[in-house]
Amino acid sequence: MESIRIFAGDCTVTFEGTRDRTQRGRVVVVVKPDRTVLVHDVSGYQPVAWLTRADSLTVESGPRSFGLVARAGEQVLTVESNDVTGRAEYPASEAGIPVGAHPETGEPLVRTNGAVVGLDSGTEFRLPAGAIVLDSTCDDCGLPLMRVERGAAFEVCIDRQCDPLDDRVRDRFDGDWHCPDCGSPMRIIRRNGRLLAGCDAYPECETAFSIPAGVVAADCDCGLPIFETGRGRRCLDSTCEHS
Repeated sequence: MESIRIFAGDCTVTFEGTRDRTQRGRVVVVVKPDRTVLVHDVSGYQPVAWLTRADSLTVESGPRSFGLVARAGEQVLTVESNDVTGRAEYPASEAGIPVGAHPETGEPLVRTNGAVVGLDSGTEFRLPAGAIVLDSTCDDCGLPLMRVERGAAFEVCIDRQCDPLDDRVRDRFDGDWHCPDCGSPMRIIRRNGRLLAGCDAYPECETAFSIPAGVVAADCDCGLPIFETGRGRRCLDSTCEHS
């Protein structure tokens, strides 16, 4: 698991960049795993100095001193201790919306940045675009279920190895639509990480369409289905002139 490092003491803080300045005070320095550095004093919530996701970060820590240099482009943040009050390192994770507990480890699960993550182990279950995590759990493994729209609404396990969304979409729509270019059935496939309706005559016919997040609502004049999505109605072929 990643960790956050904290240094405290009487420090000289120098920032070079958009506005050069040097400050001194008893501060707390927070160093995050993504090389973000925050320097806090006693006032308010905003740091007195900071650098977000530095390109490079050097930290030196001895028995009676510490110092760091963070660089991002032409910006440089330097912290030098004059007197050390303390230092520590704590395990940390991303914060997210609670969605239950892992059935095997009991660790809390949260949804954050397009995934469900275990707070203790860092185990990650990536979610498809538009997925909604439900309160109900999988009968097979006990993990939360998610609702995903890909032509129809499917409730599947967040663990794609347990209950693959691709299999559900394939069972429902494989061969239902026909290629507008050659008339062959459209197969539900995954290619280059995308779920597609691809022509069965491939590679002679390379026609393929990404399946959008939405449900089939009607038939397009071109012969393909029309999807009801969060942005309105559209043909499976996003370039179709009829929709």
